[in-house]
Amino acid sequence: MEAIILHDWAALAIRWVHVVTAIAWIGSSFYFIALDLGLQKAPGLPDKAHGEEWQVHGGGFYHITKYLVAPERLPEHLTWFKWESYSTWLSGVAMLMVLYWAQSELYLIDPAKLALAPWGAMLISALSLGVGWVIYDRLCKSRLGENPTTLMLLLFVLLVAMAWGYDQVFTGRAALLHLGAFTATIMTANVAMIIIPNQRIVVADLKAGRTPDPRYGKIAKLRSTHNNYLTLPVVFLMLSNHYPLVFASRWNWLIAALVFLMGVTIRHFFNTMHARKPAPWWTWGATVALFLAAAWLSAQGTQRLDDDGTALTTAEARLVGDAHFDEVRDIVLGRCSMCHAAEPGWPGIATAPKRVVLETDAQIARHAREIFLQAGLTDAMPPANVSFIEPQERALLRAWFDSAGRG
Repeated sequence: MEAIILHDWAALAIRWVHVVTAIAWIGSSFYFIALDLGLQKAPGLPDKAHGEEWQVHGGGFYHITKYLVAPERLPEHLTWFKWESYSTWLSGVAMLMVLYWAQSELYLIDPAKLALAPWGAMLISALSLGVGWVIYDRLCKSRLGENPTTLMLLLFVLLVAMAWGYDQVFTGRAALLHLGAFTATIMTANVAMIIIPNQRIVVADLKAGRTPDPRYGKIAKLRSTHNNYLTLPVVFLMLSNHYPLVFASRWNWLIAALVFLMGVTIRHFFNTMHARKPAPWWTWGATVALFLAAAWLSAQGTQRLDDDGTALTTAEARLVGDAHFDEVRDIVLGRCSMCHAAEPGWPGIATAPKRVVLETDAQIARHAREIFLQAGLTDAMPPANVSFIEPQERALLRAWFDSAGRG
């Protein structure tokens, strides 16, 4: 089986794992926040119990009791919630490596912003993910840890600064994806470096017959709350690479800032509801306003659609010089360029799909792999074959890439 096909299937498998594990992590996180906020005081609670809740699901009733610090003795059966977080982060990093590092010249590096060698781009990508955790962790362990509101504001400033910084270095698509990975790294490190270790200290105290220190639970609760407010923006950022109006906007970093604010307003509504307090309906008005502001920013101009001034690489020059290229150019210009143009001619399409422009030899060469996969090897493009590309034309696209694009 060809390497390019194996690569795409590997990317699909990793993405699938990432989505499944993320669902598990987000589901358990949201459930426990809702459970914690909904706990009720009731007569007859066991000693040291903080509250209880009754729930119904799956044909039965559940009676849940929370101990604020710890019960009198360690339960015989104890379920830990950690691998959902770890698996999500590990699969996300694997996807980053397969999609962005392995194809850095296509998806990661933007020569118009910063002319990086692939190894340099990958180094910046890897090192930057840990920067946020170091800064954030030190802020949490400072005196600011006693002031959650100020701490959250500083975290917001850090995230916006990183959004802007990533956009100065990488492609718009990679910038927002990295911002999501940067935030997810903070979240997973909260679990791996703070929440779980603190729980292990409490467990060790119980085993040794000592009274656990309540501050460990308080610290873990703060980090868990931060994760709760960061979850929705991370999901948005992971999906943003499918929407050029988000990642290809010149204001993509500011749009990301508004998305983080929307994450706060949405979670505030649900957290308040789970706590059985009056619903803060104003949060939906604020969320809509922020969403409309993001949509407006996306229409205020985009980043460059393509860079025709950049010299062709050796591989691109080989594609343009191939014996099949003249025929390939005619196929692409006749079947694809009505949509994939600086000014698309297809009704209802205002900008080139995925910001891929196919009007010049250089642009066709730079997108050879996508042309091969989308229109040669499969019939994904054109959608519904609206431009009536013929089987022999798809065969020619395959032959061109096979002969000139694999060297």
